[in-house]
Amino acid sequence: MAQLRASSQLTFSDQVLAKIARICAAEVDGILGMDGNVIDSIAESLGKDERTMKGINAEVGEKQVAIDMNLILAFDANAQDVFDELCDRISKAVRQMTGLHLVELNVHIQDVLTTREWRAVSN
Repeated sequence: MAQLRASSQLTFSDQVLAKIARICAAEVDGILGMDGNVIDSIAESLGKDERTMKGINAEVGEKQVAIDMNLILAFDANAQDVFDELCDRISKAVRQMTGLHLVELNVHIQDVLTTREWRAVSN
């Protein structure tokens, strides 16, 4: 068994880490949603949206991961508190599920909306 492990490797798709980040973000109060970019829109229009994590980009190395996210923040949310909680949740989930170390989390607040505005745009 030790010999098998020495010559074996466990790897993760960028999409797996993006999905972990998306699920963590959905659990943080103050985040209304993720906002995609032009590449996401093109992939979605080509029918590949099942592999696209709108507004999230992950780069996975052998032992580390870096994640970029574009978020829509609730109007009354404290951006720094949201960011701190998101960092904590993603870092813990990535470590627990993959053994990888989150070395960078870049969050860009793409928009701020009231709950009413968010409901109107997301319908």
